[in-house]
Amino acid sequence: MLAFLLHSLPLPIPAPRKHALRVLDMTGLLDDGVEQDPETMSMWDCTAAVARTCIAQQQGGTAEPGLSPVPVEIRVDLRVNRASYTFLREALQSSVASPLRLCCRDLRAEDLPMRNTVALLQLLDAGCLRRIDLRFNNLGLRGLSVIIPHVARFQHLASLRLHYVHGDSRQPSVDGEDNFRYFLAQMGRFMCLRELSMGSSLLSGRLDQLLSTLQRPLESLELAFCALLPEDLRFLAQSSHAAHLKKLDLSGNDLSGNQLTPFQGLLQAVATTLLHLELTECQLADAQLLATLPTLTRCASLRYLGLYGNPLSMAGLKELLRDSVVQAELRTVVHPFPVDCYEGLPWPPPASVLLEASINEEKFARVEAELHQLLLASGRAHVLWTTDIYGRLAADYFSL
Repeated sequence: MLAFLLHSLPLPIPAPRKHALRVLDMTGLLDDGVEQDPETMSMWDCTAAVARTCIAQQQGGTAEPGLSPVPVEIRVDLRVNRASYTFLREALQSSVASPLRLCCRDLRAEDLPMRNTVALLQLLDAGCLRRIDLRFNNLGLRGLSVIIPHVARFQHLASLRLHYVHGDSRQPSVDGEDNFRYFLAQMGRFMCLRELSMGSSLLSGRLDQLLSTLQRPLESLELAFCALLPEDLRFLAQSSHAAHLKKLDLSGNDLSGNQLTPFQGLLQAVATTLLHLELTECQLADAQLLATLPTLTRCASLRYLGLYGNPLSMAGLKELLRDSVVQAELRTVVHPFPVDCYEGLPWPPPASVLLEASINEEKFARVEAELHQLLLASGRAHVLWTTDIYGRLAADYFSL
C-alpha cells in the first residue's frame, strides 16, 4: 500500500490545487527488522521506496507550463547500511531541490563508516529529527568525538542510541581522555534529550561524568554491558534522572555480590516512575532475586520485567510470580529457562552456558504448565510469562 501511494504521487504535483497533497506521513509504519510483520513494509523496503521516488522525481519530473509544483513533505523513518548508503544519500541530495521534500524523523544507521555517517547527518533537516540510532559502527571514542558535533546540531533530538560503538572510556591514552572530555562537552548541548542508550560502552566509574553533562533528566536510560561499578549505580540513584526514569536497561552488568545493595537502592529511587526494567544476563540467582523482591515489588507502575539469561530456579520464579501480584500494571515478564531444566549445569553457570546449553523439553513443559496454573489461580491470566526474547515485547521509549 505504501509503495502504491509513493508511486502514485504526480511527478511533480502542479499548482494551484484546492486539495493538493501537502504532507505524506509514513512514520510509525515500520517493523524493527527482528520479526517481519506481513501487514507492513519492512524498514528497508520503505526506505528504498521513498528514496527511489525522490530520485525519479528529481531526474524525470517536469512542471506543467505556467504552473509551479506544490511541495510535498514526506515524513519518514530511515534505515541505512553500507549497501543502501549511496542510494539514500542521492535521494536526500535530490530532495533538497525537489518538490518532494524528505523529512526524516528517526534515523537508524548500521555498520556504516564514520565519514558516511557524517555525510548523512549533514543532509538531514535539523527541525525534523527526533532519534538517531547508530549500531555496529565500531566507532570508539575517536569516532564518537568526530560524529557527536554533527549529532548535537539537532536541537530537537529526543533519543540518542549508540549501540556497540566499543567506546572504552577507561583507555589510559591522553588522546582517549581528550576524546572522552570532548564527547561529554558535546553531550551538554542537547536541550531536549530524554532517551540515551550507550550499550557496550565501557563506562566503569564514569557514569557520573556522562549524566552530569545533560541539560534535562532522562526518561529512558540503557546501559547494557557497560561494566558498571557500585559507585555508578549509587550515583544514578542519587541523581536527578532517577525520579524521572520510565525505562531502565542494566542488562549484562553483574548485579550480584557488592553490586546488589546499590542496585536495590537504585530500584527504590526509580520505583515511582519505572514502567520498563530490563535485567537480562545480570547474574541474578534465587538468593539475589529474593533479596530484591521487596524493593522490586514497590515499582507499582511496572509493566515489563526482563530477566532472561539469569540463573533462576523454578522455586525462584514461583516466588517472583506470587510476590508480583501486587503489581497491578505488570503485563509482561520475560524469564529465563529455569536452571532445573538443564542437565549437568556448572555452578555458578556462565551466561553463555545458559544461552547456549540444551534444556530438557519435558521438564520445561511442566514448568510452563505450572506457571500458567499459578497465573490462573491468582487471577492474572492476562500477564504474559515467556522466554521469548525476540518477540518484540520490549517497549520503545516513544510508546511508553
